[in-house]
Amino acid sequence: MKDILKHGKMRDYDEITSFIGPWGPFQCLILLSLVVSILPNGFICMYIVFVGDSPHHECLIPESYNISEAWRHAIVPMVMQDGERRRSSCAIYSLAAVRNFSRLGYVPDVDVNVSEMQQESCRNGWKYSNETYQSTIVTEWDLVCDNEYKRPMTTSIYFLGVMVGTFVSGHLSDRYGRRPLLFAIMIMQMVTISMQIFSPSWEAFSAIFFFVGLGGFSNYLIAYVLGSEILSPQTRVVFCSLGVFLSSSLGYMAMPLVGYFIRSWRLLLVPMAASGILYIPLWWIVPESPRWLLSQGRVREAEAILRDAARMNGVIAPPVIFTQTELEYMVSARSRKRSILDIAKSSDAVSITILCSLLWTVIMLGYYALILNTANLYGSPYLNCFLSGIVEVPANIVATIMLKYYSRHFCQSSTLLVGGAVVLVIRFSPAGVRILLEMLGKFCITAAVCVAYTFTAELLPTAVRNTVMAICSTSARLGSILSPFLIHLGNHYKPLPYILIGGVTLLAGLLCLLLPETFGKPLPETIDQMQGVRGLGKQKLQISVAAEGRNLVLKEAKF
Repeated sequence: MKDILKHGKMRDYDEITSFIGPWGPFQCLILLSLVVSILPNGFICMYIVFVGDSPHHECLIPESYNISEAWRHAIVPMVMQDGERRRSSCAIYSLAAVRNFSRLGYVPDVDVNVSEMQQESCRNGWKYSNETYQSTIVTEWDLVCDNEYKRPMTTSIYFLGVMVGTFVSGHLSDRYGRRPLLFAIMIMQMVTISMQIFSPSWEAFSAIFFFVGLGGFSNYLIAYVLGSEILSPQTRVVFCSLGVFLSSSLGYMAMPLVGYFIRSWRLLLVPMAASGILYIPLWWIVPESPRWLLSQGRVREAEAILRDAARMNGVIAPPVIFTQTELEYMVSARSRKRSILDIAKSSDAVSITILCSLLWTVIMLGYYALILNTANLYGSPYLNCFLSGIVEVPANIVATIMLKYYSRHFCQSSTLLVGGAVVLVIRFSPAGVRILLEMLGKFCITAAVCVAYTFTAELLPTAVRNTVMAICSTSARLGSILSPFLIHLGNHYKPLPYILIGGVTLLAGLLCLLLPETFGKPLPETIDQMQGVRGLGKQKLQISVAAEGRNLVLKEAKF
């Protein structure tokens, strides 16, 4: 207990490792390396926007059918869609009757009232416009009309894989380490996308897409946690907000640029798979998390990483980095608090986990729904997708500035409330300003995503941080799984997606105020150090005092 008497309190990890310095070559190298590891995620995360888009299509009338040009035009019924009369994509008038009328020389709507003729489905397939795409999975496997449900289902299968992957990888990285799981998932990402290029059918494509999702987002989450645990407090905020999300946004912006020049879906997947080459040099750069090593009792490995960091920054590490008492405390904390079952034993931990999970679900529902909707907006889908990526850059910068100077409650609630209100207004706006409002809504929700990651990570203790982050990310996948079907509802009632997205986003903006404030407070190391949920009548106050070799701990005090 001598070190407690000397310092007056038990030092936390950030205080112990402050000798490395706030910024230096070590922090810059780690930050840059982890940013590079995230870049391909933005590049490949939503290629389904182009690969699975549905171009304009009509029933195919083979040239061998001997009918006049007038009947070829009139054979397609007119239907009401989005308040406009358009040619049907899924039906034609009776082909047998049309061929008979054409043979007799009858003229449509002069000799024959076309609108009273019987309709039938597209028996000979479809004719697709190649104005935007050379091929997509929709044109290759006819995912239209009766099979149209397969389009949103394809995206949902991907997000189902993401949900399973983030949940499993979170537990595995807490058990076996951040670094080995990070690189194992990177390899899986490259291999599965390469396999998808050779998919012989929609079923095979979707099955592989599940495994693409299984490994395609987990490395993003692990890299985020790894950076938050390795970097100093000053560097951590920059990495967890600007670095992580700006890198993902830059990758996302590159996707439509590449897609614009590669209009065939199979060829488009080639650069997606090849982007994994960026991962290779990182094996020799990125270390394991010293926090995680300490939580596992692997003290020598943790100290070796910290001493290497000190040498790289040109500072001298103290002879003893962690005192015996601090090590005993960390080891005992590890032995007591390392399982998801321990979260269930704490009412505050359960409440925070549930609230954060709901928050992530709503945010990701809105985020991915707006991304998937870019192909449905007026104009070029490539330009709209590029604009959607561009707005993420200032959104992440603004979120970073807000996180540096303002409370987490203000940062989270303001971005959600403004974003939800803007999305609701889209429903009442003229067509000319809808793209502008949708990009503004995307700006706010993107900033909300950035804040949510930082806010959640600051609420959680080291021993279960990645596990709870994985739980939140798994819950968020429920929102992303529903997002393609939410956009699909717009085919039946166009304003409905905006009403649902705006409403739940506003609700989340109020819900986040129940979480405790973390601005300016150290990361908790154990579940006991977590704050309580606001509005439940009590907060936890922990005071450690050394007196005659004993720790007197006041565990709870009602305010």
